Amino acid sequence: MSGTSRLIATLLYGSGMRLLECVRLRVKDLDFARNFIVVRDAKNQKDRLVPFPMVVRAPLVTWLAGVRRWYDADRAAGIPGPFLPEALARKFPGAETEWGWQWAFPLPNLSRDPVTGTLRRHHQHERTIQRAVHDAVHRAAIRKPVSCHTFRHSFATQLIEDGYDIRTVQELLGHSSVTTTMIYTHVLNRGGRGVVNPLDRA
Repeated sequence: MSGTSRLIATLLYGSGMRLLECVRLRVKDLDFARNFIVVRDAKNQKDRLVPFPMVVRAPLVTWLAGVRRWYDADRAAGIPGPFLPEALARKFPGAETEWGWQWAFPLPNLSRDPVTGTLRRHHQHERTIQRAVHDAVHRAAIRKPVSCHTFRHSFATQLIEDGYDIRTVQELLGHSSVTTTMIYTHVLNRGGRGVVNPLDRA
């Protein structure tokens, strides 16, 4: 993978975010100083903090510099900022034109808001990333089923294998019930009880 799709896929694996949570990130949600990402209004209508992968910081800085150029051009042209939920728009009037409220992963082209007809910049579409992952899996000749959600599963599985407690993993994934998180403990139940085959040892 390359470009924006690779950047987003790397974030998915390094943070455990859902795809929609990632493409809906705003610039202010990326905390470079304290090394975490704020996932707002997630699946259970709760905010949570997820780790900020170090490996993605430099590429993300470069990406955001390009986003800033789009942002400056939009302001100069009088283009409205990104969509804000009605309650937020009332609470923070004018916030849509502030840098912090811009999408972290906007599209390079403007598009019409299907509801209001307003020309504005939308965030990356989930299908674009899903298609890029699908194509990469095909080119790599991976025979197992892989999707964007696989990165989230891999993140959780790796944490369990590394010995992190189930409650920590639950909090990072944003599960409302620990029962959902317990699915990932299947990695501890390895076939053959984890024994070393005597034939291989010989």
